[in-house]
Amino acid sequence: MKKTNLRQLAVAAAVIPLIALSACSTQGGRPADSGGGAAAGQVASTPRIKIAMVTHAPAGDTFWDIVRKGAEEAAAKDNVELLYTSDAEGGRQAQLIQQAIDQKVDGIAVTLAKPDALKDVLKKATDAGIPVVSLNAGGDVWKQLGAFTHFGSNENIAGNAVGERLAKDGIKHPICVIQEQGNVALEARCQGVKEKVPGTENLYVTGTDMSSVSSTVTAKLQATADADAVIGLAAPVTLTIVKAVESAGSKAKVASFDMNAELGKAITDGTVALTVDQQPWLQGYGAIDSLWQVKRGGFHVGGGLPVLTGPSIIDKDSAAQVLEYAQQGIR
Repeated sequence: MKKTNLRQLAVAAAVIPLIALSACSTQGGRPADSGGGAAAGQVASTPRIKIAMVTHAPAGDTFWDIVRKGAEEAAAKDNVELLYTSDAEGGRQAQLIQQAIDQKVDGIAVTLAKPDALKDVLKKATDAGIPVVSLNAGGDVWKQLGAFTHFGSNENIAGNAVGERLAKDGIKHPICVIQEQGNVALEARCQGVKEKVPGTENLYVTGTDMSSVSSTVTAKLQATADADAVIGLAAPVTLTIVKAVESAGSKAKVASFDMNAELGKAITDGTVALTVDQQPWLQGYGAIDSLWQVKRGGFHVGGGLPVLTGPSIIDKDSAAQVLEYAQQGIR
């Protein structure tokens, strides 16, 4: 496992001044020029550009609403026409990237959950001179696929963080619930937990069908008497796991990755022990803003390193502080 070094931390800190440049929201058409750049509440006076964001978001996952909200705020500030599309299937995500190339976009922000399915089309993008940045998934492969930086959390380190907390609480046999087979980021999270708690067992479910998630987790807990924790890798899945634990009559703790307002409340009332927040709003905002910076002045945020947006542990002691932001849809 690679440890976060001081240079990576410096890169993460360097993006903070960019994030401070918040702005009003616009829909369609060219916003009025501010005449003075992109200070708070203003829109950049740079020429209108077009940026595509192509994610592997499944339908109904609130996590991606937060990513998109960050991207839209950056687009509004930067005078960017944002083309947001998503598909959980790797081949169809590749087709969406090809459509963006055909539309001659000025930049592409992409998630790399299925990197093998995207490598060829991303080479077409870079060969065409289109700058590419990755976000969320792909922290180990972004450079090989032609991105100039990556915005996200190191998933293995995030898994380690959960594993360390669970081990401290005496957990020996957690069940790590993976809602999408083949997603390298989710596998890395569970592997990170297992490195700290060797008794960790993976359970694969269909994350697009919450009734199936519930029945699968319930059956697993009923068949695994020594399971003492269940870990969800997305907030909606974790909230379904809470109900499954109750249905199974299990005393297993519930832990999570990612964040939304409902999960924040569950942590506050003690129903869920903790979550690891990768701060998706920052991922969406940073990805779009960094592509604008390339077009604006040839600036490359990251300096050849990823920009880390997490992990950030949220437990009962800290949940109330971030819940306010989660209710605004930015955590």
